[in-house]
Amino acid sequence: MTTSTLDVAEFRSIVGHFATGVTVITTVRDGERFGTTASAFSSLSLEPPSVLVCLNRSSTTNPVIAETGVFAVNILADDQAGIARRFGARGPDKFDGTPIDVHAATGIPLIEGALATIVCEVMDAPVGGTHTVYFGRVIDAHARAGEPLAYYRGQFGRFAEYQI
Repeated sequence: MTTSTLDVAEFRSIVGHFATGVTVITTVRDGERFGTTASAFSSLSLEPPSVLVCLNRSSTTNPVIAETGVFAVNILADDQAGIARRFGARGPDKFDGTPIDVHAATGIPLIEGALATIVCEVMDAPVGGTHTVYFGRVIDAHARAGEPLAYYRGQFGRFAEYQI
């Protein structure tokens, strides 16, 4: 087996060249809300409808998803960079001052104004390095018109359509 010669900072810089959307992953346990910002999100399958999200194992949200088996992906709109920053930091109640709806069937908090919300049940949760990869079967999803929040090389921004 060959080991990488890249240090953490160099690798972070290299993978930062990949532009992504921004999500906040939310869940709830016994009425207590949990959430964290994540850019490692992707659709996984159309049959069954499923997605994947990667969460750092040190995140306080991670063990709650493992325990409850449910989570929501809130795909942020281009005017929600402040929410992305709040949920990306450690600290007191990240939901304080964040407008939310509550998913009726699961009680999971959903970020109001998000471009889309996807509520999932955990199908599998393999571990890769410092992260857990949650495969989620979609149980409910909604979207609205708007533009996504983008993330590139440590900065939030807006998507600009390229004209050919």
